[in-house]
Amino acid sequence: MSALDVKGLVVNRAGIPVVRGIDLVARAGEISVLLGSNGAGKTTLLEGISGVIPTSGGSVTLDGANVTRANAGFKARAGLAHVEQGRTVFAEMTTEENLQVALHPEARLDEAYGLFPELLQRRTIKSGMLSGGEQQMLVIARALVGRPKVIMIDEMSAGLAPVVVSRLMAAVRKLADTGVAVVLVEQFAALALAIGNRAYVLRRGQMVYEGECAELAKDSARLHHLYLGDAGDAAA
Repeated sequence: MSALDVKGLVVNRAGIPVVRGIDLVARAGEISVLLGSNGAGKTTLLEGISGVIPTSGGSVTLDGANVTRANAGFKARAGLAHVEQGRTVFAEMTTEENLQVALHPEARLDEAYGLFPELLQRRTIKSGMLSGGEQQMLVIARALVGRPKVIMIDEMSAGLAPVVVSRLMAAVRKLADTGVAVVLVEQFAALALAIGNRAYVLRRGQMVYEGECAELAKDSARLHHLYLGDAGDAAA
């Protein structure tokens, strides 16, 4: 059984459909990579799945339960963690206090520090003083200690140095290897495909590709076409 199963999802903004008829699966222990150009609808899709914004059609099933109409708080408690863009930390709280507010009764802070030892060295520092990379580590670690079944991560590499991005990619792969299902929206397609299992490409609000990450990674020309379409598509 899939940890997350999205079927025919439709999400509108201001009454206009932004994503239409989307199918997506995330399985325990795997990374589902969601790619697409700016404006393709990736963030809107994740917000619809997590309940940040309402959906207009289709279904969202989490660990076998239909949670389509549930709000974001219910879905989070049911095991769906959504790491949104922007690295939102509680700036006046320390690194460890940020983790404690999300700590599941059966989880331990050692799980977060095991994934990101860098945070242990910064545990008493106010999170607003952390670097961008450290803040991104913190928001992922904060999601982890909530003991989710699924973690959706939206553009974690935005504005970060390549060496930090590589570090984060390795950590996300390690996270999935613990049995968590991961949905990763990422602008660095090659890096994401290298650690992922299943690839999806979204263009103009519709899914135009679903397949193995390894297969798509070997065909850069196809990936470029999936992102942009042909000249006829662009003119339409």
